[in-house]
Amino acid sequence: MSNQVITARNNVNVIGTGEKTLLLAHGFGCDQSMWRFVTPALSQQYRLILFDYVGSGKSDLAAFRSEKYSSLEGYAEDILDICQALELSNVNFVGHSVSGMIGLIAAINSPQYFDKQVMVCPSPCFLNLPPHYFGGFEREDLEELINLMDKNYIGWANYLAPLVMGTSSAPELVGELSGSFCSTDPIIARAFAKATFFSDYRHILSDAVHPALILQSRSDALASPSVGEFVHDTMPGSTLAVIEAEGHCLHMTTPDVVADQIIRYV
Repeated sequence: MSNQVITARNNVNVIGTGEKTLLLAHGFGCDQSMWRFVTPALSQQYRLILFDYVGSGKSDLAAFRSEKYSSLEGYAEDILDICQALELSNVNFVGHSVSGMIGLIAAINSPQYFDKQVMVCPSPCFLNLPPHYFGGFEREDLEELINLMDKNYIGWANYLAPLVMGTSSAPELVGELSGSFCSTDPIIARAFAKATFFSDYRHILSDAVHPALILQSRSDALASPSVGEFVHDTMPGSTLAVIEAEGHCLHMTTPDVVADQIIRYV
């Protein structure tokens, strides 16, 4: 696959200047535009690589293959394709939500491309698996959520958006996230949702070979502080910063804090 095909497939954009490179990876149901609240501050110091996962934003929808994107490994392959196409090295990978795990998979498989990781509200597993791990959701609840996608896609989006963004967040941000959900092809969104919410990547945390900063929301309906603490306790070389905020999208609701944390860490 040519470099041009890869950059078009994932709608890759490069902005900013600086010796260090940040690769910004959006979460489920989002696209690269969600980073716009932090890019003004970050682009003054770093070269930023922005992209959309296949099926999101302005990516090439024709490139979607259900067998590839039924697991997070498929999305990690795209990360490595982008690194190879742009001849990147010493990348600081910034991943929101599920992209924290996608980036970790990529970094473990091809460590030569990476330097540090920043995980914004990560979760290695959204399922409750008692007695030792509570990801936040019972399996039946998540299955019901997937079924709602099939029956009433707009209703699903309108239900999930305030849960993800945080009920105290600005209505326009909740509306933007709901609109982003709705703009994603339902078949593709369902595949990404299943890969995100039913996966369990706790076992790879201890295999991390790069230092990581974990940014955890004080109140997060999708990934509670105990999940952030679990990631920190299990990942060698990790640092945990708990942000006094609500919601799962800190880079949108508290962008100044997130940008400052990234600048100080990277």
